[in-house]
Amino acid sequence: MVWVFGLWMFFLWELTLSTDGADVSCQFGQSCMLPCSFPAGDDTVIQWFKLTPNTARVHSYYDNKNQLGQQDRRFKGRTSLFLEEISRGNASLQLTGVMVQDEGSYLCHASTSSDGRETSINMKVYAPPQKINMTQTKNLIICSSDEIYPEPHLSWSISPPSSRTFQNKTTVHKTEELLYNISSSLTLSDSEEDLDHICTISTPSNERIGLWRRTPSVKIISGEATISCSALDSSLKGLCLVWRFNQSEIIVTKNEDDERRVSEEWKQHVKDVSESGRLTLQHLSADDEGTYTCEVSSDGDTSMAQISLRLAGGKGEKLKVKKHLPVQFIDVLPSIIFYGPIL
Repeated sequence: MVWVFGLWMFFLWELTLSTDGADVSCQFGQSCMLPCSFPAGDDTVIQWFKLTPNTARVHSYYDNKNQLGQQDRRFKGRTSLFLEEISRGNASLQLTGVMVQDEGSYLCHASTSSDGRETSINMKVYAPPQKINMTQTKNLIICSSDEIYPEPHLSWSISPPSSRTFQNKTTVHKTEELLYNISSSLTLSDSEEDLDHICTISTPSNERIGLWRRTPSVKIISGEATISCSALDSSLKGLCLVWRFNQSEIIVTKNEDDERRVSEEWKQHVKDVSESGRLTLQHLSADDEGTYTCEVSSDGDTSMAQISLRLAGGKGEKLKVKKHLPVQFIDVLPSIIFYGPIL
């Protein structure tokens, strides 16, 4: 078989390419097939090479079996052929655990005792943004996503459109795996309500959208309040839902299968969660005043709404109490506490 291998080396660069630079896109971390076919025959020899940035032997097959003694170490344990289909002219390569370093040009040479063919493949690696994360810290909205390739683009927009300029800062970090983490912060003003702040993270093949909105505050009346998850009163069936208190404390979650789970600390307060995500709370007090955040996500897109809960009353409540007291006590009410009935 040595003479066959040497003969193949002689003719390697003389053969005509059957596919001139065909593009194949492979997702990072997944398996990917690089196609190659040839006229079936006897004494089959299959050689796969990666040509850029440097030539490396990827996979070899001859004498009716894999020959991996000279395989480049970067591909060890990650390549295979469809052995049962070689007799039918299939020389395609299966590559597992795709890495960014795998990107580049590949050459497949498949020959028999009577014929030979070469196929050129241009392999591109992609890692789409899987999910947009939206958080708020004081007066900043932070939009981020991790492990993306190639380098993504991030942009902010406002709906309805505004002539105001918004300050934002975007940073991009490259990981050891040559993927990109991207994050951007947008400065808010205290007066912005019912404006959609939209963060878009995109690559040439994919994009994800994150939306953040601050809605008008809601009053706690008689210990109860109902807060809406979004302006659209539609069903969230099949979507993921999370309600949080003061940005971090989880109140209730709902997964894609519509299974709801109320955290132990909030079971006494959660009265109802509607199909549209509206949350009805009960037995509320001043300790429950604060910021409530609803997060809805689906297929990597994220929508967040922020609502403030405040006790109804204030001065109005005090005046309401005064109307039930004798006139002589009204002027001194702020400085005394009653522990028993008024005679």
